[in-house]
Amino acid sequence: MGLIHIELFATLDLVGQSPGGPDEDPVGFPFGGWQAPLLDEVAGAQVGAAYEGTDALLLGRRTYDIFAAYWPHQEGGQDSEIAALFNSVPKYVASRGRPDLSWAGSTRLGPDLADAVREIRDRHEHVKVVGSLNLVQTLLREKLFDRLDLWVHPIVLGVGKKVFDGGEVPTNLTLLEPPAAGPRGTVYLRYGLADGTPGTGDMSAPDRGAGREA
Repeated sequence: MGLIHIELFATLDLVGQSPGGPDEDPVGFPFGGWQAPLLDEVAGAQVGAAYEGTDALLLGRRTYDIFAAYWPHQEGGQDSEIAALFNSVPKYVASRGRPDLSWAGSTRLGPDLADAVREIRDRHEHVKVVGSLNLVQTLLREKLFDRLDLWVHPIVLGVGKKVFDGGEVPTNLTLLEPPAAGPRGTVYLRYGLADGTPGTGDMSAPDRGAGREA
């Protein structure tokens, strides 16, 4: 069984809407492209490394449309390596509508999204989910993911669609590697899905400091 690996860019208040450009989601959101001024070489290197081994993309309809309009034309340019990867691997699209699937290797998923994602995970080694907040929230609710990469940027927007926007279920995660911070304040966190659900405790319990030196 392969991995479902979610890649998300978010603000400190966990807004994940339209990080890449003003035309991603132009209706009612005034901060499209908020990520661009915060990019740096550390983030660029981490993003490139995050796609190593990817053998399929799982995308929501809006993200797919953005990618399909851009990546087929980028081979030979500055982002040629990622473009070649995206253009060559299978693309699976979660959509209730009838998207244009002219980007080579694209397939629309059926109405039972959970079963379709499980089949994709059985078929591939490393399935990458990029953006696609509606899809991501379904995957979080169904615990249909194995890793969550969260890029937290040092801004607060106060408006916009959030990564955790309601409907999630209690879930444990484990930090897979030390956080990486860029010179402009962006922090990269990589988590893995862990067993069980969050526990509780009593901070006023007499033994809460057990194990500490006197």
